[in-house]
Parts: sequence; C-alpha cells; structure tokens
Amino acid sequence: HSFPTRRSSDLVLFIGTLLSILIGGLLALARLSSSWLLNCLAWGYIWLFRSLPLIVVLIVLYNFSYLYDTLTIGIPFTPIQWGSFETINVLGQFSTAVVGLTLVQSAYTAEIIRGGFLGVDHGQYEAAAALGLPAGRRTLRIILPQALRTILPAGFNEIISLAKGTAMVYVLAMPELFYTIQMIYNRTQEVIPLLMVGAVWYLVITSILSLIQHLVERALARSERRSAINSVRVSRAEKRSRQRPQQEAVHVPLA
Repeated sequence: HSFPTRRSSDLVLFIGTLLSILIGGLLALARLSSSWLLNCLAWGYIWLFRSLPLIVVLIVLYNFSYLYDTLTIGIPFTPIQWGSFETINVLGQFSTAVVGLTLVQSAYTAEIIRGGFLGVDHGQYEAAAALGLPAGRRTLRIILPQALRTILPAGFNEIISLAKGTAMVYVLAMPELFYTIQMIYNRTQEVIPLLMVGAVWYLVITSILSLIQHLVERALARSERRSAINSVRVSRAEKRSRQRPQQEAVHVPLA
C-alpha cells in the first residue's frame, strides 16, 4: 500500500507548493504595495496563519461543517449568489489537506518573497524605471532575477518543510504515508522497522528536492556569469571605440 499512499502525499505536496507560491507571491506584492488596505489585509493574513499551528488549521477545516452546513459563492451582504455547496462535500480529506497546507505555507512563502525583493538594491528599481519599462516587465526582467538569489535557498527550505509537514495530515485519517505506517504497526507491533521505512521515504523525497535546488541554483549562477561576461565585453568594446583615434580628413590639391 505504500506506493498509492506515497503518490497521495506527493500530490498534496505538489499542489500545496504551487498554490503556496502563487498565493505567497500575491501576498508579498500586497505587502510591498503602497495601498494601505492591501498592506493591512496581507499583514493580517500572514500574522494569523504564522501564529496558528498546522495541526489546528487542519482539524478546524476538517470539522468546518459543524459551523456551516453549506458554503456559498457570491457577493457578501447581497442576495447575489453564484453557487452553493455542502461543506462536508467540499472539504474532504484530500481537499482539507491541500487547503490547510496552502494557507499556512503561503504565509511563510510571502515573507520569503518579500525579503528577496527588499534585498535588491533600491538603485536597481530607479535604473529600471529610468529605462521606461512597464512595472510588470521591470519586476520580471530586472528585479526578480536578482531577488531569486535570496528567495531560492529559503524557498526550497520551506518546500522541504512542507514535504515533511504532509505527515501532519494523519489527523484527517487520510491514507497518507505516516497514517498507513501507524495502521500497519498497530497490527503487527513492528514499530521501529516501519518507522525506519517511513524515514527512508522522507529521506528520498527531501534528497530529490535538495538536488533540484542545487540544479536550479547552478543554472541561475551560470546565467548570471554569462550576463556578466556579456556586459564586460560590451563595456570593453565601447571603451575601444572611444579610444580609437579619429582619422583626419585628407585634402587632395586640385591641379
């Protein structure tokens, strides 16, 4: 049963990582925004979900149907509704695990991304603005590549923590790796051997993530070296062209 169980954990990790990066990036931009409303909302979200333990968030979400029987999509404080769903059908075991991990992880990811952008020298923002590029293109082409040097190590560290955090979804009775190991050693009483099997699985997945981090950082460093070499070549060519003496005009006497 370990392979389907591991696939379920990997799927939770993959979806949770993508959603946390997406939501965390939006939260980081909101924290860096000049709008006080966006800044306050993002700060409140980050404060809340960094303060709550993951296991508490998972249990609350899984038992959310005790508070609200149905979840409605619409405009608040108006009769406009686009859909209504039973909470117990929406927040099942798998969806609760994904939503809970995403809510908590996106708060940490937002601060990592914000720290990366703040680490870029302010002169780079001014130079990018002086080029007349749109704000989105300035961020993607100039600021983000420099911020990635700070974001990547801490970001992959959080992804590895998220991979180990998937073990917390055992409280949902979800057929996850750690939950399955518990069920088996409760029957066989072989606690240590089965925990060693689980440890090996987590070592494998974290080692793969560490290898991916190494490859991404090496590719980024290679790209930066190419950019630096190209900029040096351009500056040398410009310097030679300035130092090249101008040819004097030759006057041919007329007969």
